[in-house]
Amino acid sequence: MSELAAFVRERLGHEPNELALFELALTHSSVGGPSYERLEFLGDRVLGHVIARALYDRHPSEPEGYLSRRYNVLVARETCADIGRELGLPGLLRLGKQAREDHASQSDNVVGDAVEALIGALSIDGGLDAAQRFVLRAWEPHLAEQRKAPQHPKSALQELAAAKGCKAPVYEVVSRTGAHHAPKFTIRVSVPRLGEASAEGASKQEAETAAAAALLEQLQ
Repeated sequence: MSELAAFVRERLGHEPNELALFELALTHSSVGGPSYERLEFLGDRVLGHVIARALYDRHPSEPEGYLSRRYNVLVARETCADIGRELGLPGLLRLGKQAREDHASQSDNVVGDAVEALIGALSIDGGLDAAQRFVLRAWEPHLAEQRKAPQHPKSALQELAAAKGCKAPVYEVVSRTGAHHAPKFTIRVSVPRLGEASAEGASKQEAETAAAAALLEQLQ
C-alpha cells in the first residue's frame, strides 16, 4: 500500500485519506469481487465536466461544433490510456491471472478505464477540486497542442463522401477476437465509387475511426 500511497501523492498530486478507494480504482473485474467499474462511471462524468469547462474558457469565440470536436478527442479512451501510461499505471493494475496472461495491462480499454476510475476516486477522497486539479495538469499538454479543432476521421469521411455525391460510408464488423476484457475488432468501411479500407481496434468505435482514417489516407 505504501507504493500506492506514493503514487497518489506524487503522480496524482493528492494526499490520500482513504487509500482503499485508489486500490479499488486499479482493480479489474477479472480479479473477482468489487472492481473499478463504479468509480469509472463517476470519473467519466467528472472528466467530461472538467474538460468541457476548460474548453469553454480557453476558446471563448468557438461555436459548439468546434468545441465538441476538441472534447471528443480529449475524453477519448485512447487519450485516457495515453495519460495512464504516462503515469506508469499499467504496472499498478490489479488483474486476474487470465487477464495478466492476455496482457490486459496494455489494453487501451483497461488503462483508460482505470484513469477514469482514479478520477472518480479523487473526487470522492478529495472533492471535485482535487479531481479537477489532476485533470487539468495531466491533460494540459493535450489541451495545449489543439491549436485547431480536430476533425474526427468519421466526420471527415462523411463530408468527403457528400462532397463527391456519394452515399454515406458503411461500417461493417469483419471479425471480433480476443478475450472479453481485451477484445479486438476488425472493421471495414466502404463508400460506393470511392473505395474501402479495414482497420483494427480495441472497440468498435476505435476500429471504425481507424478504418475511416485509413480510407481518407488512401483518397488523399
